[in-house]
Amino acid sequence: MTVARTDGMLGDFQGEDHKHLMGKTKGKARAEPRRSWMRRLPWFRMLLVLGLVLSAWLIYLDAQIRERFEGKRWQLPAQVYAQPFELLVGQNLSPGELTDRLKMQGYRAVERASQPGLFQRQGNEIRVFLKSFEFPEGLRRAGLARIRFAGSEIHEILFDGQSSAWLQLDPLHIGGIYPASGEDRILVSLTQVPKPLVEALLLTEDRDFYSHWGISLSGIARALFANIRSGKVVQGGSTLTQQLVKNLFLHEGRTLTRKINEAFMALLLEWHFEKDEILEAYLNEVYLGQAGARAIHGFGQGSRFYFDKPIDDLTLAEAALLVGLVKGASWYDPRRHPQRAKDRRNLVLKQMREAGVIGDKAFAAAQSRPLSVVAKGSLSADRYPGFLQLVKQELLESYPIEDLQSEGLRIFTTLEPGAQALAQSALESRLKQLQQGRSVSLQGALMLVAHETGEVVALVPGKVSSAPGFNRALEARRPIGSLIKPVTLAALFKETDVSLVSPLSDRGFRLTFEDGQVWEPKNYDGEEHGDVTVLEALTHSYNLAFARAGLDLGVPKVLSLLQELGMSRLPPAYPSVLLGSLDLTPLEMTQVYQNLINGGFELRLRSIRQVVAADGKLLKAFPYRTRQLLSPANAYLVQFAMQNVMREGTGKSAYQRLPQSVSLGGKTGTTNEGRDSWFSGFNGQYLGTVWIGNDDNQPTGLTGASGALSIWTDLFSQLPPVGWQTVQPDEVVWYRTDLENGVRFPDSCSQGRPVPYRRGTEPSAEGTCGAGEQVIRSMRAWWQSLFDE
Repeated sequence: MTVARTDGMLGDFQGEDHKHLMGKTKGKARAEPRRSWMRRLPWFRMLLVLGLVLSAWLIYLDAQIRERFEGKRWQLPAQVYAQPFELLVGQNLSPGELTDRLKMQGYRAVERASQPGLFQRQGNEIRVFLKSFEFPEGLRRAGLARIRFAGSEIHEILFDGQSSAWLQLDPLHIGGIYPASGEDRILVSLTQVPKPLVEALLLTEDRDFYSHWGISLSGIARALFANIRSGKVVQGGSTLTQQLVKNLFLHEGRTLTRKINEAFMALLLEWHFEKDEILEAYLNEVYLGQAGARAIHGFGQGSRFYFDKPIDDLTLAEAALLVGLVKGASWYDPRRHPQRAKDRRNLVLKQMREAGVIGDKAFAAAQSRPLSVVAKGSLSADRYPGFLQLVKQELLESYPIEDLQSEGLRIFTTLEPGAQALAQSALESRLKQLQQGRSVSLQGALMLVAHETGEVVALVPGKVSSAPGFNRALEARRPIGSLIKPVTLAALFKETDVSLVSPLSDRGFRLTFEDGQVWEPKNYDGEEHGDVTVLEALTHSYNLAFARAGLDLGVPKVLSLLQELGMSRLPPAYPSVLLGSLDLTPLEMTQVYQNLINGGFELRLRSIRQVVAADGKLLKAFPYRTRQLLSPANAYLVQFAMQNVMREGTGKSAYQRLPQSVSLGGKTGTTNEGRDSWFSGFNGQYLGTVWIGNDDNQPTGLTGASGALSIWTDLFSQLPPVGWQTVQPDEVVWYRTDLENGVRFPDSCSQGRPVPYRRGTEPSAEGTCGAGEQVIRSMRAWWQSLFDE
């Protein structure tokens, strides 16, 4: 339009000038060259240049706006969740245990559970108002659940009045993987946001939002009048569109240039996009507080940060409080300035009542409510940084770090918060006891795995597990000591016809190498035990017997199997590795034993169950991957030997506090001068590995039994007492055996002890029962013959 008007003016002006000149010079040659009209009007040239500059600048601003709004508007961090807690009819769970779990999940105990995030207990019934949650399988709406108990067992489950055999609590949010900007948000659509929150926002921030074009002259006038009347700045004139532009595109400050840019960009934004699109963007962008180094943006994340609930579960009072924070999230911080925040909330409610959005009754009820802000923002720090490090390692095998920091993925993990709490407590409290009277500073690490699935349910990286730092469970490579002996045993079964009762020589020896170095291993007790069985050697952890057996077999074969089972790198085949002078992390050691006790099948440890995109689409499930590493028979024999370690050997102290009826298996490990104390053991449900040592490698004075085993026992005494049971392979047979001379007895004899064998390796010599046994056998035969006839 400007160009058209300029062309018209130019034509008219030239015509008039031409007449004037003709009148003066008629019949004569031109006396002087005609002066350009532009030179006569320098202001016009300035306007033209300014118009061109302004047009270019508007084109630039327009490109910025369209690029941001038509593409991906925000970097969305990946959100990480623990596994949900499941309730089943018939489950062994007391009301007190469920109450503790609900508190851990962020639910609050009240007299009447009337809204999401609250629960109440009435005798043998717990009523919990569940929060809504988007599970990988779909959305579960908020609703009232009633769990009735009969003693320490769940008797009945009702959800929204309907009987159910099964119910899931929403999973605990345990952390995130954040972009470099440090921003944290949960995207919400306009339809998800409660209507009272939207109405309150428009009333307090931009009443003319749906009628202006991006800037509001009436809003500016209204703010000016309010500020003059109060004598200070109490109200701003910026529209929501201008605020959004400022947050997304412009630097902080109050310069005239920034305000001009803000106005132009607001107009351009309104020109290109619908009002609802702009409002939705504002709801997701607005700054609502700070969680440590991370900025909380958007009402979706604000709802989680202040109330630990999804946005569609907010009450009227809670929505008003969040809207009040828009004016100044730091000034009205409800945790640091509760009275200030309450006054601001009530002002928002008052404006809603005056505008007729809410009635007097709703206003009075909302105004009388407490702030109800959770004591600590659940987003202030990752709850379990050690476990999250394992999650990140696993994720990076499938996703680039940029996707984890910006695509809004939701990661559902294997962490079981109850088991994690028990594991942390066991390690930290026992280390504190063991520290007494010692000059060294003890450290430790613990891993707990559900061995049937390979899922890591707990990981403790050190005695201060709540702070990020050196993760000993994943990164501390330490000599494993006698934990290698079950691997040597498995290699013997794999490569030879050795059985559990085969003899080994537990006698001293020395090896002299070409460079003159001498290796002369010793038993821990300093004694030699002569000829011992394979079972006895493992039960009592005899170094000499296993060193000799490993040398006869060949060190490379032991190391090759160890690598197949889970060791990440292959060390040199020095003889000393047969006694554990090779470094593994607790994670690697747990992987090795996981495969040993899993029937000889490889089952990789995993910390992730599912990855879900921001739109709810399942991107990746992490299925089980297995392959055969040992024959089931060989694995069965190794497991039996490790059970004997717990019954009769170096692990038997565990039964001082664990039920004798519960079958356990495991192995202790101790390195030179007690620099490292190890234990890895299992029951019917869990496999746990514990390491204790000193970060500077100073001696601790602890053995595997006096150190790591005590922590393992503390933990497993609080876990479900599930005994170890496994399916006997067809290749395994049992015989009562005299361990002194290796002869077997008939099944009818009570002599000897039951021992499993691979078919073909059982003793060929058969002993005879004693005199009493012979009489009993004859009577049984006679009695049976009566029925046979």
